[in-house]
Amino acid sequence: MGRKKGLPEFEETAPDGFDPANPYKDPVAMVEMREHIVREKWIQIEKAKIMREKVKWCYRVEGVNHYQKCRHLVQQYLDSTRGVGWGKDHRPMSLHGPKPEAVEVEAE
Repeated sequence: MGRKKGLPEFEETAPDGFDPANPYKDPVAMVEMREHIVREKWIQIEKAKIMREKVKWCYRVEGVNHYQKCRHLVQQYLDSTRGVGWGKDHRPMSLHGPKPEAVEVEAE
């Protein structure tokens, strides 16, 4: 006996038979939808962790100039953490804030 080689295969899309109006209609689709939501949340959380590590690295490397040099990374990190995490799905958006639209910064 040995280990299987290769990567595990996951269904990357939401289940087809899930009805949000009546989630208990198809219990299998409900469980698949829950697993899909959990998988997507973990992906968002891990992306935010990677961005945090990039910000830490940039702060260490740039030293006193980190305010100018790392600004774009900090903005990406803050954007990646908005609305990410557990227990925020049913809270009003005003409490954890929507993702801001991309705003062009004009050079003065």
